[in-house]
Amino acid sequence: MPRRPRPSTKILSEGLVIIHEDRDILVVDKPPGLLTMGTDREKARTAYFILTDYVRKGCAKSKNRIFIVHRLDRETSGILIFAKSEEAKFFLQSHWKETKKKYLAVVHGKCEKWSDTITTYLVENKGHRVYSASDTTKGKLSHTAYRVLKETKDLALLEVDLLTGRKHQIRVHLADIGHPVVGDRKYGKGTKAHKRLALHAKSISFRHPFNGNQITFETKVPEYFNRLVGRLDQVNACQERASDTHSPRTGTSSSLSSGSNERLG
Repeated sequence: MPRRPRPSTKILSEGLVIIHEDRDILVVDKPPGLLTMGTDREKARTAYFILTDYVRKGCAKSKNRIFIVHRLDRETSGILIFAKSEEAKFFLQSHWKETKKKYLAVVHGKCEKWSDTITTYLVENKGHRVYSASDTTKGKLSHTAYRVLKETKDLALLEVDLLTGRKHQIRVHLADIGHPVVGDRKYGKGTKAHKRLALHAKSISFRHPFNGNQITFETKVPEYFNRLVGRLDQVNACQERASDTHSPRTGTSSSLSSGSNERLG
């Protein structure tokens, strides 16, 4: 069984929370609205900048560094790993295919299937919009698995297993099946009623770069999600029904490869 280290939290600026630190890695819980790394327009308000300042203890001349292992979209909250050395970064990235990442997403509507795996070829156009294409030579094969945890009248809470890590993959795939993520202004029904994207990197399991042991980190369900669908400890009977093989709402995979699924934007 993967080991779950005891949490030791530190809250930094912009609401960035350190949930684990050792000599090789930093594991943080990123709030929505914070970039992972800088852009041409924004350099300072990023997780990378804040953590660099943290490891340097505010001393600009310090040689202490951190290294980006992976990223989350600006509006996505949740777990991020940073390395403290190039060796640790290389180890983590070279074993990235073994890393298991789970997300929580609140989506519009009730899903036709209690669980499913969505498979498409994803393409990014010149406008930086990602869509599912019918031409397999243009896109990258992408897989997203989900299961329904809870439903309300208009929304559903999903646990999403990111089987491949393409840009905007979860958002595009869920929109493809008619259930866009709440608050997604790019691929869904972004409205003023939903001020943030309801997508959260819930957990990550990976091999530690020092000893190779499999370790797992988890975060709490964001309070925003609880306001949308109620607390997760009040989950209704959908999980029990999902195990009923006679239910019409069970499924194993969906392949969306027709031209009608292209999202040209």
